[in-house]
Amino acid sequence: MKWKNQLTGMKPYQPGKSTDEVKEMFGLDTIVKLASNENPFGFSSKVSEFLENQTINHATYPDGYASGLRKELAKSVGVEENQLLFGNGSDEIIMMISRALLQPGVNTVMATPTFPQYRHNAVIDGAEVREVLLTNGAHDLQEMARQIDENTAVVWLCSPNNPTGMLIGQDALEEFIQKVSKEVLVVLDEAYFEYITDASYKNAIDLIKEYDNVIVLRTFSKAYGLAGFRVGYAVAQQELIAQLDPVREPFNNTVTSQGAALVALQDSSFIDDCRLQNESGKKQFEDYATSHNLHMYPSQGNFVLLEVKADSDLVFDGLMKKGFIIRSGNALGTPGYIRVTIGTTQQNEEFLQKLTEVLTDAEVLA
Repeated sequence: MKWKNQLTGMKPYQPGKSTDEVKEMFGLDTIVKLASNENPFGFSSKVSEFLENQTINHATYPDGYASGLRKELAKSVGVEENQLLFGNGSDEIIMMISRALLQPGVNTVMATPTFPQYRHNAVIDGAEVREVLLTNGAHDLQEMARQIDENTAVVWLCSPNNPTGMLIGQDALEEFIQKVSKEVLVVLDEAYFEYITDASYKNAIDLIKEYDNVIVLRTFSKAYGLAGFRVGYAVAQQELIAQLDPVREPFNNTVTSQGAALVALQDSSFIDDCRLQNESGKKQFEDYATSHNLHMYPSQGNFVLLEVKADSDLVFDGLMKKGFIIRSGNALGTPGYIRVTIGTTQQNEEFLQKLTEVLTDAEVLA
């Protein structure tokens, strides 16, 4: 078969081990998954009510325009309905952008380490990938700007960045965008937008009103707790959305997922509470890092990247045997660190106790 040459040696996305897998592997009754930055508090009770009472004819196709969700989300975000693009998670929108703009002969610029799907899709579409190392966990925007040339099609910015959790500063962000040619698309991925508490942050939607080459990505998978429903969205000027929309699959959001997202959107108090509890949980990790002299990046997401001063895989395996699934920094390009989703207060306490045991066994802690 005539496969694309760039597929040679490529591997599919490798999700973390499931709770059932780990239970079976180690004979455990209870597993706490803190690996995928899912919301430990689930989703709004209003979504539960919707799911219990829905009367949907699943024999018919969903609304391909997502009219009901589109109308309410446009109001919530403060844009026109034609400035929105929906995806099967924001992952699909990343794929749409890559398919529309990336091809052999052009290049794309991104940080490293960052969300791996930027690079993954660029490689599949045959574009040259230019990666710029993070500086102290943050995007090096000056070097990224230097990497842009007449053949650059897309620049990817992840803020807060996954896996470090660090926010791109507002002044630096705007200065960077001003340097970028109008012919280059700047993608600002804000999957963890709802968790941001930094007082200096300004809503990125304001940027798209001023710059017609900026697109903002957000999702219902994280703070809204709807990861299983796969609803992401992009916001940009209408002309940009119109160019991308033909790449979208006709019915890429199910009837149920559209309904669940619409209901979730209307419960802002749930998001406010999750943000507060996330900050409280983050403090538990900050205190632990300080007391044990371990470095932790200042996160604005619902996860932390924590130094372990040991082989990340060794710590990963040790924690898994004790019933906690996290992500090894070796898999993320951050050896010597682990990425941990911030859980409930009790989950965090239990996790940090087990981490102490693992690090003591590894002779990191006395």
